Amino acid sequence: MTSIGTGYDLSVSTYSPDGRVFQVEYAQKAVDNSGTAIGLRVKDGVVLAVEKIKHSRLLVPNSNKRIMTAGTHIGVASAGWMSDTRHLVKRARDEARHYNSTYKSPIPANIIAERMGMYVQAYTLYSAVRPFGVSTLLATMDADGPQLYMIEPSGQYMGYHGCAVGKGKQAAKTEIEKLDLSTMSVRDAVKEAARIIYSVHDSSKDKLFELELSWVCGESGGIHTHVPQDLFNEAVEYAENADASDDEDDEMDDDE
Repeated sequence: MTSIGTGYDLSVSTYSPDGRVFQVEYAQKAVDNSGTAIGLRVKDGVVLAVEKIKHSRLLVPNSNKRIMTAGTHIGVASAGWMSDTRHLVKRARDEARHYNSTYKSPIPANIIAERMGMYVQAYTLYSAVRPFGVSTLLATMDADGPQLYMIEPSGQYMGYHGCAVGKGKQAAKTEIEKLDLSTMSVRDAVKEAARIIYSVHDSSKDKLFELELSWVCGESGGIHTHVPQDLFNEAVEYAENADASDDEDDEMDDDE
């Protein structure tokens, strides 16, 4: 990338001869080097799950969360630079608060996704700024039911039934495509999300990680919150058993 980008990657406002903006591609690379984050939109809610890589055993557990709340009904999961994530979450909170103050109702999913996408895209237009090195997943419930959006460093945003970002996104997408999300309950989705995060985690490179799980659904009263501890423990046990079963299958294949 650098060999063909030389001379055209010094400013985000410069196109290469083949129509590429290299600074945006570099921002996407920062996302691809981050821990995996996935979102599952099912019949009665949305589940977010994040593989938070721990670079030291000295880190305080459950600190520096990668899943945040941008409004009572809006959850944000991210992959990429945490400092950029905090900035975007603050912007999303401002947008949600301003909309609620103006229209006296919670901001709909498509509106918050559009406004955040436009904000992120504005940072790809001027040489005095750099693109955000983060992709965000927005999970919410509105009058149209559960909604899941992903916003990329380019500012592009799209609605999904299931999506994944981060270093394990390809393997995660493969697993998500196997699920029947239209008939799945949110409690089953929590377990499947945990299983997918455990299955895509590369223990040879990143031995330590924390699993984060949150949901917004009818059971949570339409409010985004982390899943209850008993369900979290159940999901972790389900994921660990599934991961162990996969390892045994791989060993049997090797013996054959």
